[in-house]
Amino acid sequence: MKFLFDSDTWQEIYGSIRKNKVRTAITIIGVLWGIFLLVVLLGAARGLENSFNKLFGNFATNSVFVWTQSTDTPFKGFQEGRRFTLTMNDIDVLKSEYSDEIKLLAPRNQTNNLIIKDFKSGDFRVSGDYPILDQIQKKQLLYGRFLNQNDILSIAKVAVISEDMYKQLFEINEFPIGQYIKINSISYKVIGVYKPSNTVNFDGDCAYIPFTTFRKVYNTANKVDWMMITANEGTDIEQMEKDVLLTLKGLHKVHPDDERAFGSVNLGKEIGKITGFIIGMQFLTWFVGIATLIAGVFAIGNILLITVKERTKEIGIRRALGATPKSIRQQIILESVFLTTIAGMLGIILGSLVLFLIDTAFGQGEDATLINPTVNIPIILIAFVTLIVLGTLIGLIPAHMATVVKPIEALREE
Repeated sequence: MKFLFDSDTWQEIYGSIRKNKVRTAITIIGVLWGIFLLVVLLGAARGLENSFNKLFGNFATNSVFVWTQSTDTPFKGFQEGRRFTLTMNDIDVLKSEYSDEIKLLAPRNQTNNLIIKDFKSGDFRVSGDYPILDQIQKKQLLYGRFLNQNDILSIAKVAVISEDMYKQLFEINEFPIGQYIKINSISYKVIGVYKPSNTVNFDGDCAYIPFTTFRKVYNTANKVDWMMITANEGTDIEQMEKDVLLTLKGLHKVHPDDERAFGSVNLGKEIGKITGFIIGMQFLTWFVGIATLIAGVFAIGNILLITVKERTKEIGIRRALGATPKSIRQQIILESVFLTTIAGMLGIILGSLVLFLIDTAFGQGEDATLINPTVNIPIILIAFVTLIVLGTLIGLIPAHMATVVKPIEALREE
């Protein structure tokens, strides 16, 4: 290891680099660009993944939403275009038949109504729900609580309202819990205020009341507008959606091949597409980054081969003066490792700077598109060590070429 601290060795490396400034700079840029791309693209992919997680953070991602539309195929005496509704019987059947697959099932009813508080009013959506909705679509409560089972059993006239509804109906700094609002001319006690999601939000500004209360006030009987189904972990969400729709078609005398009778959104399927895209992007990032790194390292090997060719006479003189093949080989390899190390460090520094700028420009605020675009330190270290190893291996080629130079033939070299 003494050669690492030998000033003559470093002077010779400096002289070689100084003699080939342009070639050395271009070579360093090539390697630098490779690890720079790797850091920036991996960071951007992580930022995109974080944004995606935030987008669906309040939802159980393995969920399916189902509602009715109109039939497109005549079946069992019913004409095309028939309209029908889901019922609580459907809910009971699905819970029974798919008890192993279904984790949560929330029937929902919704309407729009004028909501009044003293002399202030606004037209908002009103939703009749069960407490399990909060498990499928988590609410960020600012005041109070969400609906509970006692509210359902007692058919309580209570409501959970959105932050915007609170601002529109209440005075500034007025405490809302325990206050009363009127929905459809009926008084409801406010038990909670929630902050609507800034990402995926199917309900908008909505007042949540117990499902049983909604059914009684609006006389919906067993009618269900739509349902949200969350599958147990490990369940094939796409197959479950097909099975559920087929069961519902049987219950409502709909042709098995009818594509219009039921509408559905498979959140798990859509998320799977996005996850696949992110994984593909990460793979492409690794491929492009590593390919660029390898190309840059080979460029270092080429420039060292040229250097050895240009310094053939010098190497011959050193050999004639007693320099061993080992010392010459060590110098060439050290030069290769030095160039790759410098290029790698500069690439990591510049990549980190660009990620910082990306985070500042696109990763702040509620509408951030790339949240916390970072790269794990172990990944950076692995990439850097790999670069050094490649630099060492590629340096063996010109190092070998230098050691096979015969002193007499080298001295004849013009």
